[in-house]
Amino acid sequence: MTTSWQEFEKVAPRIAEIFRRRHAATGNLCFLGTLRPDGFPRICPMEPRFFEDRLWLVGMPDTAKFRDLERDPRFTLHTATVDTQVSDGDAKVWGTVEDVQDEDLHARFADHLFAETGLDLRGRRFDRFLGARLVGASAVEVSGGHLDVTVWRAGGQEKVVRKH
Repeated sequence: MTTSWQEFEKVAPRIAEIFRRRHAATGNLCFLGTLRPDGFPRICPMEPRFFEDRLWLVGMPDTAKFRDLERDPRFTLHTATVDTQVSDGDAKVWGTVEDVQDEDLHARFADHLFAETGLDLRGRRFDRFLGARLVGASAVEVSGGHLDVTVWRAGGQEKVVRKH
């Protein structure tokens, strides 16, 4: 069972809020985990985008991370932080990607990206346009001398575990 971002926000609002807040705070920077052909993990920086209520893993085509996802669609995406105290929280999501080939969607995305960042991909064909389908997520928050770990699995609701 997998879940779209829009569905995820409904069943795991705390994790979704932390993920979105940390994503925005770092200029959209996250770390993408994929599996190399030899089975070892690969971690790469990337700037996933929210568009039309979905999380998209987009970037420079024909890179190792996208070849990994073409071969094995499983991924993890972790918000970037340099705060060892995690005072603003931290979140990660994981699941699979699906390649969405829809020229109208691609055109709307390119228009939105240009308006938001000035990066002009308008009129280009997207060989891969990867939408995230989530199967799990977690977030941590530190406050009042305790650590709250919020976890979620597809098909369920988020649960908070407090550690003192």
